[in-house]
Amino acid sequence: MSRIWFPLLLIFTLAACSQPAAPAATPVPVFQKWTTSQVIAAFKAASLEAEDARPMTKDDYGLAPMLAVEATHFTIPSLCADCGGRLFSFETPEKLETTKIFYEKLSESSAAYFSWVFIKDNILVQINGDLPDTQAQKYQDALNSLK
Repeated sequence: MSRIWFPLLLIFTLAACSQPAAPAATPVPVFQKWTTSQVIAAFKAASLEAEDARPMTKDDYGLAPMLAVEATHFTIPSLCADCGGRLFSFETPEKLETTKIFYEKLSESSAAYFSWVFIKDNILVQINGDLPDTQAQKYQDALNSLK
């Protein structure tokens, strides 16, 4: 009789000590769809100025939050020598939203700080507010043309 109990006891002990199977890992959705170089290419394909594109430095950010995984500064020489915009690529919607809110609040604080802000997926484009509405719309259309 004791021969039967020992194997059963061993089976129950091993079953009690074993850990349940870990749930399958759920894939993390990838938010980062576009790069800033793809946006520059879309602007140029639409015959829009996006000159002297270069990675942004901390000085280029000014007071804006430094949340982007990639940021590019470009100029629009026909507007003025130093005028242009910024392209930001984000890894999360929350970081994009924080930056968007920053530029919106800045624009609301004074007409002197107004800028155009356009969003497509993980990209935020911020362009000098002196750019005429019809020209700004062309930049937004070029951004939206990314497929």
